[in-house]
Amino acid sequence: MNVFKFVFWAAIIAEMVIRAPISKQQRKETKSEQRVSTQEKVMLGLLFLGMFFLPLFYSATNWLDFANYSLPVWAGWLGVLLMGLALLVFWRSHKDLGLNWSPTLEIRTEHKLITSGIFGYIRHPMYASQWIWVIAQPLLLQNWIAGFANLLVFIFFYAMRVRAEEQMMLDTFGDEYREYMKKTGAVFPKGR
Repeated sequence: MNVFKFVFWAAIIAEMVIRAPISKQQRKETKSEQRVSTQEKVMLGLLFLGMFFLPLFYSATNWLDFANYSLPVWAGWLGVLLMGLALLVFWRSHKDLGLNWSPTLEIRTEHKLITSGIFGYIRHPMYASQWIWVIAQPLLLQNWIAGFANLLVFIFFYAMRVRAEEQMMLDTFGDEYREYMKKTGAVFPKGR
């Protein structure tokens, strides 16, 4: 089980390394529009709790051990494979988006609609990577609290955020985004 915890924390570090250069550059960019609600800030805080704080608390203490469960070893290795896939999709999303990525709902002055690379298949690959992540997390962190908290929060975050993000893209890019929506799936590729 310790190897699975190690994989989880290595994946957290990998996400930080992938995002850091873009995040640093992105903060310098001029924004033409921001749509950050209190609800979104609360949901992002809860995601931090489920993805980072509770797993850290679980990994560093024995206080959550009462909620442990045990899966066959193959399930942990499946979690490792899923986490690798989540990181691959996460990396590709950032590579293709570049400075068009932002942690909240915002449009840069020089914002472009990205429809190539992984975005040629799905509109929200970063959310796809997070869906894979929240499925892998309880396979790696075999604890009812640390394993599943991220999934529970992400379900609500995804439902709220994607709707708002797609509306912002429609407001910004109009018919170009409508055509893009017809060709691509949200988190799964559309059959062609």
